[in-house]
Amino acid sequence: MIALSSDCLLFQFSSGESVPFSADMISIELMGETARWLDPEIVKQAAKAVFHYFRHELKRKSVSAEDFAASLEKVLRGFKPEIQAPAEPVQQSFLESDLCQLARDTGEARELVFFPRLREELRQQLRQQPSVLRFRGLRSCVKHLVGADRWGIRCQDLEEQIVSYLRGCLDTEDKPTEFALIVE
Repeated sequence: MIALSSDCLLFQFSSGESVPFSADMISIELMGETARWLDPEIVKQAAKAVFHYFRHELKRKSVSAEDFAASLEKVLRGFKPEIQAPAEPVQQSFLESDLCQLARDTGEARELVFFPRLREELRQQLRQQPSVLRFRGLRSCVKHLVGADRWGIRCQDLEEQIVSYLRGCLDTEDKPTEFALIVE
């Protein structure tokens, strides 16, 4: 008699035939039948778990195909997805603010008035519960506030300060759970 490999289990079919299968071989056999109603990876892992149960937990060298199938079915029924009501379509709201216009509205006070005005603009937009809030015109806003015609180190510093300020303000405000802030 040939010794059964330690990673195989002898399957006994109702016809009287016995065939050795490894856990991977069982998974491949099942994939075609169940792939249309369950994730193939779930079927593969469930088959390996049932195989392990019979081979290592119960220390069996053989199992009837019916017993194995019944056990696998019990495991797979645990993965049956719950029937869910169709999700209501999520309204994607996209709001936009012009940073350059905010900077122009500050007049001669520039940065002194700009930051409190920026915080107020953020609050007003967040009250409308947008899923995306876009602040555009950052580069021209910075150049206006600095009073520069060309981009320089002072502009770079102010740009980083504005972005950091917006992030800090956003952390303290109530916002929708699905929310994105874009600053460009």
